[in-house]
Amino acid sequence: MIPIALAELRMLVRNRLVLFCAVLIPLAFGAFLILNDTGTGGAGAIATLQITIMIAMGVYVSGTTTLAARRQTLMLKRMRSGAISDGAILTGLVVPLVVVSVIQIALVLSILSFTAGAPANAVLLIIAVLLTEVMFVGFALATAGVTNSPEHAQVTTLPLFFATIAIAFWVMTTGTAELTWVKRLLPGGGIAELIGAAWNGGASVDLLALLLPSVVWVIAAMYFARTMFKWEPRA
Repeated sequence: MIPIALAELRMLVRNRLVLFCAVLIPLAFGAFLILNDTGTGGAGAIATLQITIMIAMGVYVSGTTTLAARRQTLMLKRMRSGAISDGAILTGLVVPLVVVSVIQIALVLSILSFTAGAPANAVLLIIAVLLTEVMFVGFALATAGVTNSPEHAQVTTLPLFFATIAIAFWVMTTGTAELTWVKRLLPGGGIAELIGAAWNGGASVDLLALLLPSVVWVIAAMYFARTMFKWEPRA
């Protein structure tokens, strides 16, 4: 797994398009949100949108593009013919993107903490970030299964990409006093509220109610990844 991850990291640095999508665009979004705070929802809302957008772009879109590219060039097929397990192959391919994403988020949230105050519950925030990372990794594997080429990934990732961002924005701007469970059960809704609660503070009972739909979506993403991912090139 480690050799695959290191090789993938080298290819990530060399591929300008993937590097731009995975590194520069998420950082640009994070900086934009810090510099253009409208005051709606406070620092918790900014952190939520930063995390959602950065992981959706850096892990989901880039991950789908990478997996589709490796399958199209038959790299997945060649690696699978060796002694490495399927899980180790896929882990090695997505770990570099996750590591880069975590570093980006740590950097941007550190700046946000300096400018707007530290989060109320750092441990819960870390849990929320990890849940979001795993969820989007699962969705990247699933979406790659219906993506013919790296170029096609720019289309197949759009529905879920915009849906999760729109839901996070909806939750952060309107709260969950109304349509509480509808918002929590939508993809990314529970995680968005969980991040906001971790930053702004929240009751333990509410946090338990947020963790359940968040974990459910992680499990669902992994299920879709397992059932939809394809190793052979698509026609």
